[in-house]
Amino acid sequence: IKGCTCVPSLSESCPWDIGFLGGRGNDLNMSENISLLFSCSGIHVDSPPIIPTLTTSYAHGTSTSSLRNTTVGDSLLQTVERWPDREAVIFVGDGVRKTFAQLQQDVDQVAAGLLALGLQKGDRLGMWAPNIYEWVLVQFATARAGIIMVTVNPAYQVQEVEHILRASGCKAVVCRAQFKTQNYSDMLRELCPGIELSSPGDTRSVRLPDLRSVILLDSRQQGMFHFEDVMQAGSSTFMQLLQDLQKKISFDDPINIQFTSGTTGLPKGATLSHHNIVNNAYFVGKRPLNRICVPVPLYHCFGCVGGALCMAVHGVTAVFPSAGYDGKANLAALESERCTFIYGTPTMYIDMINQPDFAKYDLSSVQSGIIGGSPSPSELVKKVISEMGVKELNIVYGTTENSPGTFCQSPTDNMERKSETVGFVLDHVEAKVVDPTTGQVVPLGTTGELQIRGYCVMLGYWGDEAKTRETITESGWYKTGDLATMDAFSYCRIVGRIKDMIIRGGENIYPTEIEQLLQTHPKIKEVQVVGVQDTRLGEEVCACIRLVDGEQCTAEEIKAFCKGQISHFKIPRYFLFVTSYPMTGTGKIQKVKLREEAELRLGLRQPREPEL
Repeated sequence: IKGCTCVPSLSESCPWDIGFLGGRGNDLNMSENISLLFSCSGIHVDSPPIIPTLTTSYAHGTSTSSLRNTTVGDSLLQTVERWPDREAVIFVGDGVRKTFAQLQQDVDQVAAGLLALGLQKGDRLGMWAPNIYEWVLVQFATARAGIIMVTVNPAYQVQEVEHILRASGCKAVVCRAQFKTQNYSDMLRELCPGIELSSPGDTRSVRLPDLRSVILLDSRQQGMFHFEDVMQAGSSTFMQLLQDLQKKISFDDPINIQFTSGTTGLPKGATLSHHNIVNNAYFVGKRPLNRICVPVPLYHCFGCVGGALCMAVHGVTAVFPSAGYDGKANLAALESERCTFIYGTPTMYIDMINQPDFAKYDLSSVQSGIIGGSPSPSELVKKVISEMGVKELNIVYGTTENSPGTFCQSPTDNMERKSETVGFVLDHVEAKVVDPTTGQVVPLGTTGELQIRGYCVMLGYWGDEAKTRETITESGWYKTGDLATMDAFSYCRIVGRIKDMIIRGGENIYPTEIEQLLQTHPKIKEVQVVGVQDTRLGEEVCACIRLVDGEQCTAEEIKAFCKGQISHFKIPRYFLFVTSYPMTGTGKIQKVKLREEAELRLGLRQPREPEL
C-alpha cells in the first residue's frame, strides 16, 4: 500500500501480508484489512504524515533513522574526522572563528585542565555566562571529562545562583567577572566571604559548601583561577588521563543539569544524559541547516542543544551574533555570514522585523528557521515568512525535561498548520493526551494534558526524588502540564497550561517565586501574580497586591524593592492595587478571572458583550 505509515518502508506495496492481520486471515476483505492496518498508533515521521492513522490521542513517531548510541564528546570527534577544516563556530561580536579541528583541540585542552584542577567524572561545574566562545568550550570539555555541566542564567542574582550552585553541589563555577550590569565576581565574593584570602581551588563557604574553584574568564582576582590557568594546566599527563577516561564514559551518564522552575517557585534541576541530548539534537536537526544563526541563549536548551550540539552532531556552522541579545546584531550576522537557517523566540523575530532599518539588510540567504520557546501568534508566523523571506519556517515544541524537542512542523505544512499547531510528533517519541483527572487517553480533538515518553525524557530532577516521581509516572510518562489536542496525523495544538507559568519573550517565569519575594515587603498583605497579554513579548508580569491596612505604596517603590533580588525579567511590569480577589466557592483564588480583570483594568482586553 503506497504511503503506508505503519512500517518503515515507503515502497509501492506494504511488506506485511495483509491476510495475517488481526489473526483472522482471509476472513477480512481488502477494505477491512486496510482500515485495520491504518488504525494503529504509529505515525511514520521520516516525512510529514499524509494518512490519518491515529484513532485516539496517542502517537508513536516511527522512523527509519535509528537512535544514536554516542556520547557528546564522541559526536564532536566524529564530525571533526569528517570535516576538520569546516567552520564550527563563529562569535561575530567577539571576532572568534574556529574550525572543527581547532574547536576540538581547545576542548581537549580545557578538559585536561579541569582534570588537573581536581575535578572528576560526575562532579558538577556551573557555567554562568552569556553567549561566548568559552561557553561552548566548557560545554564540550565537561562532556569529554565526564563532568556534569550546570547551566546558569546570566541574569541571575545572588539568591538565585546560590540556590542553583548549592542544590546541584557544584564543585566549580566558570563565569566572567562582569557582563553589562551584572558583577559576577562581586556576587561570588558575597557568597564566599574571604575568598580573596584563600588559594585558588581551595574556596570554603558555608553558603556553598561544595564549591572549591571559581574560574574567571576575563580577569585575574585573588582566590580565583583565570581561564588561561585552566588551559595551561592541561599537561600531557592529564591529556593521557582524559584519553583513558573515555572508556568509562557511557551515553547513559548524566551530562547536563538545566534548572527549570515549577509551581513551587524553586528551580528544579532537570538532569539530562548524553543519550537525551545527542538524539534530540540529531532528530530536531535533520534538516538542511548549513549555517545556523543562533541568537537564543546557550544557557537554555534551545541554544545549547538546538545550537551548539546540532553543530557537533550534524557538522553545521553555528553563528552567534552577540553575547547578549541584540536584534540589530542578528540582522547584521544573517547578512554578513550568509546564514541559511535562524533560531529565535517569537519576541526575537518581532524585534528583528521592527528594527527601523530592517529593509536595508540582505536576508536572501535565509531559507529556513525555527520559532520556539513560547507560543507563536499566527500573524507573526505570516510576517516572518513574508517580510523576512523565511519560507520554510517551523515551530518546535518541547520542554527542558524532554531534552527539549518533542513536536516539530514540516517546511511543507500549510499556513493553518504552521500558525495553529506545533507540528507532528518527532522520531522515537511517544505522546498522548489524557484526561487530567482519570489519566485515560482522550478521543482525537479532545483537550487534555499532554504527556511524553521516550529517549528524550530526563533522568529526573537532581537530588529531588519526590518531584521526579510527581512529574514522571511509574510507566515513564512525563507530565508536561500543558493542555493540548491531537489530530489523526499527530499534529498537536497547545491550548493552555495547567500550571500558572508565564512565558515572557521565551523566558519561563513562575508566579510563586515572585509572590514569595513580594510577600516579604512590609507593606504588602497579600499578592497574586498573573501573566497578562502583550503584543511584543507574548505575556507580561502583573502583580495584583493587597496592602496592609492603612499603608500606601507605589509601583516604583516595589520595583526598587525587587531590583537585585530577582532577575530583571521577573520584575513585574504592571502593579495593580486591589482590595480582594475573585474566589471559588471553596475559597480558592481564581487566577483565570484575576487575569481577565487585570487585563480589563490595564486596557489590554475589551469588556465582554452582555449575554442576551
